[in-house]
Amino acid sequence: MNYKIQENYLTVYLPKEVDHYNAEEMRKEADLLITHNHIRYLIFDFGETEFCDSSGIGVIMGRYRLLNLLGGEVWAVHVGARMRKILTLSGVLNIMKIYEEERA
Repeated sequence: MNYKIQENYLTVYLPKEVDHYNAEEMRKEADLLITHNHIRYLIFDFGETEFCDSSGIGVIMGRYRLLNLLGGEVWAVHVGARMRKILTLSGVLNIMKIYEEERA
């Protein structure tokens, strides 16, 4: 899992496929980073992501629950049309904010 920490922000750069093969490792590593670095804002970067199954959705939902208990927020960036559809159908967009950059 690739990530970047700035102050109390954790950005997770999601892989091309977020599925049951990598979801458990992502969950463990994200939870460790959140608790040890006092993270309050988690940003999932979907820039490279083309697929996300129910295990990946579970990772996102679980991190939302954790941060919600800590008084934090979960955001998404670089969400393409395909991922937006997956996130919408799964209900994740009801709990996660999407930051969309202004296009010139």
